[in-house]
Formats: sequence, structure tokens, C-alpha cells
Amino acid sequence: MGNDLDAVWKALSDPTRRAILDLLHKGPQRTTQIVEAFPQLTRFGVMKHIDVLRDAGLIITREEGRQRVNSLNAVPIRQIYERWVSRYQEFWADSLLRLKDDLQTGSGSKRGPSDRPEDK
Repeated sequence: MGNDLDAVWKALSDPTRRAILDLLHKGPQRTTQIVEAFPQLTRFGVMKHIDVLRDAGLIITREEGRQRVNSLNAVPIRQIYERWVSRYQEFWADSLLRLKDDLQTGSGSKRGPSDRPEDK
């Protein structure tokens, strides 16, 4: 399978880039709007973050005249979800539901960590 999602993980590792994605989650934004949303950064700094996100496939940019309009591309995030989250989702959902039922009925067993069925 390789490291096909490495660029996505790298892009998501930075809080500013995640904030840009949060902004784009609300809808497409012109580059100037994104720059204005981060007054603590220079235009050049914001543009570098946008480039990393674009290279990772997380942003799609189209030109409208002299303006660049940036949109969120959620496909790489969905790929991460399917590869790293979804396979564990059912297990944890079932476990949490059983725990909730046990707590509500007071029927939870008093076994220790070494008494778990998966350890046998």
C-alpha cells in the first residue's frame, strides 16, 4: 500500500493548516479571504500552508479571473478514515454499548484485566 497518505498526514499535522481546512469546511474561500483570516501570519506564510494542503490534495483551487478560489477536498480525509478509523469503529461501538448496558443494569462482571476474554 505504500506511503500514499504521507503527504496528507504531514499536511494535517500543522494546526494552522487544520484551521485553514476548518475555514474551507464552511465553503469555498478566495485566497485573499484565507490570508485575512490569519492576521498573525504573513501572506507568504499563508500561501506556503495553502501550497502544502494543495500538494496533499486537500485543497482544490480554481481560477476565477484574477482570483483564486479554494475548496476543501475531503476525499483524502475519507481515505484516512476508511484505512485507520473505520476498521475499529464497530469494535469500540459494541464495547461501549456493552459497558453502558452493564452500568445501567448493574450486571457488570467484577473481573480483572487478565480475565478479559480476548486475553484467553
